[in-house]
Amino acid sequence: MTLTVRDLRRILPKTYNHRREVLSEISTVLSQHQYLQPVLEKFVFNDGTAKMLINLTGTIEVIYNGKRYNIPVSLWLKENYPRTAPICYLKPTSEMVIVPSRHVNSSGEITMPYLDEWRHTQCDLHSLIQVIMAMFSEVPPLRMRLYPEDCKITIVVSLQQVLLIRVAYMRKSHM
Repeated sequence: MTLTVRDLRRILPKTYNHRREVLSEISTVLSQHQYLQPVLEKFVFNDGTAKMLINLTGTIEVIYNGKRYNIPVSLWLKENYPRTAPICYLKPTSEMVIVPSRHVNSSGEITMPYLDEWRHTQCDLHSLIQVIMAMFSEVPPLRMRLYPEDCKITIVVSLQQVLLIRVAYMRKSHM
């Protein structure tokens, strides 16, 4: 469910400890990044617990080798945001593949010093997005899939058929 800041004010869970700051930062981000939207969604933590959290989801624009790319991201705000850093992930489409690096793991989680050293008095969503954009402009986190998923399935099926034919041939020759 996509929300405006007005909607967000109305439905922002009471569990958010710093509601005014959350709303202010989201408002700033939305005014500067038109392809990001706040969404209230369930986030499942590594320990299996789930919570309804605000997720800024959409794309941020990155310039790499003089070309513009829209990188799909999800920036999850925990209930004690801005006292704690957001949880940031790439959100690749089916045509994209994550390129793991020192700032992106194979599951798409974005890790970087700005998040590790988060200080609510010095860090905010707008600056975080600027740092992510700069980082991805140097080392793109995604690439296009070389082959559509259909081709992979066709290749696997073809290999299985070849193996079955070969096994059948070997059985006949040993009889």
